[in-house]
Amino acid sequence: MSASRYLTAERLELQAAARRFAMEEVLPVADELDPERADIPDHLLRRVAEMGYFGILIDREHGGLGLGVFEYALIAEELARAWMSVASIIARGNGMGTQVGDPARRAELLRRSARGTWVGAAALSEPGAGSDLANVQCRAERAGDEYVIRGEKRWCGNALNADFILLLCRERDPEPGEPKARGLMSLIIEKERGRLPEGLRAKPIDKIGYFGLTTFHLWFDGLRVPARNRVGSLGEGPAPKGRGAFNATLHGLNIARIHTAARAIGLARGAVEDALAYAKTRVQFDRPIASFQAIRFKLADMSTEVEAARAFMYQVAQQCDDGLPVEREAAMVKLFATEMAERVTSAGLQVHGGNGYTTEYAVQRHWRDARLTTIFEGTSEIQRRIISDRLLGERST
Repeated sequence: MSASRYLTAERLELQAAARRFAMEEVLPVADELDPERADIPDHLLRRVAEMGYFGILIDREHGGLGLGVFEYALIAEELARAWMSVASIIARGNGMGTQVGDPARRAELLRRSARGTWVGAAALSEPGAGSDLANVQCRAERAGDEYVIRGEKRWCGNALNADFILLLCRERDPEPGEPKARGLMSLIIEKERGRLPEGLRAKPIDKIGYFGLTTFHLWFDGLRVPARNRVGSLGEGPAPKGRGAFNATLHGLNIARIHTAARAIGLARGAVEDALAYAKTRVQFDRPIASFQAIRFKLADMSTEVEAARAFMYQVAQQCDDGLPVEREAAMVKLFATEMAERVTSAGLQVHGGNGYTTEYAVQRHWRDARLTTIFEGTSEIQRRIISDRLLGERST
């Protein structure tokens, strides 16, 4: 199926609306605030909520758009074209942190998620557990009707401004012979925006890019969480949709990897569009640099790579919506699109010459953010391991 056949009239309308919003409302904010390393402002978050983008994957019954991963990726590409952080914040809604046991509470959290008033942060990685997520050591000890949390987390974006933190932690150590992931569970830490609960400290991580969402290192020292906020335990009883915490995390990572591919494509497209505009107006040797074959061929290669990655993303997103297994394909498209984005944004910076190495042009923002896409949601090396394991009939741990 060609890419054009995926794009129904409804999807094209959705894409056009997202593109207008991204270019008219998100991009000016990004151009102003990204150089200041400022967070996404509240007024823009409200507009994202009004557009319905916190509820793309939530059914209409609970106030969402009732759409699929394809539409989620379609919108994410448009938002990332303007500011990757805005494309990222929608993943903190869309049903994240709603998989609680009580049906009435779950329904209310879904409604809040769709409205953009239940926007979270994911505390998964640790100093010693990044790619090896099964090695999580942050502890949750049961104390009556509460859990007491101790340990560290790293790379928790949006932790301060979130309504909740979704924590992957360890309830018990695995028994001899059990997988390392046995004994993991997830907890929802409810909090106020702009404040941290007692028993939790946070320090911002000084990143080289991906501004708009401050990322934190977290320390838990006796933080108490109600037991009703437990999401699931790996292989120890039922969890929502029949998934244990670790398996649910891996399932979510498949969607997250498609989402990351979409973000990478948006960044690369931004580099192409900015480089095209610059090449038409930048004059050297008495003519626009777009007239030089070296620049023209670079632009041709950049555009071709973006189109190829987008077609692959459409295919995998549709497979996911069709209920087909996509672990290998999600890893492939994440690998392909993010490596492409790093190359294309670097080429876009090269077209800009010395101006590309200044903060006066957005191409350096695309380049810095694209570099991160090859690392988060599973590094390129981890994607290659997943792919090769599936090709050889093996199973990654």
